[in-house]
Amino acid sequence: MSSFVFMALYRPKPGKENELKEILKIHIPTLREEGLITNRELLTLQAEDGTIIEIAEWKSNESKEKAHQSANVMSVWNKISSVAEITSFSSLAEAHKPFPNFKAL
Repeated sequence: MSSFVFMALYRPKPGKENELKEILKIHIPTLREEGLITNRELLTLQAEDGTIIEIAEWKSNESKEKAHQSANVMSVWNKISSVAEITSFSSLAEAHKPFPNFKAL
């Protein structure tokens, strides 16, 4: 089993939060259908600024590269990019506090 856990952070564009949430409903199932991530339970969180965080586990280090070669995955990622900014953990106010707290979605 892999130990390559990823955190994907999506800051919705103004007025696009609900659209982003709908797209994310197919994100993880698509990655699983492509055999890229494990069955470890997905953790979905939301920061104070509305950023949605997905935490999941790649099946292998190579899975990350395969995801970029999958038309199905790239289609979902393009939809996500159209309604959200892909950002980093350091951009969140919570990242600058010990023991940050997030809303569970």
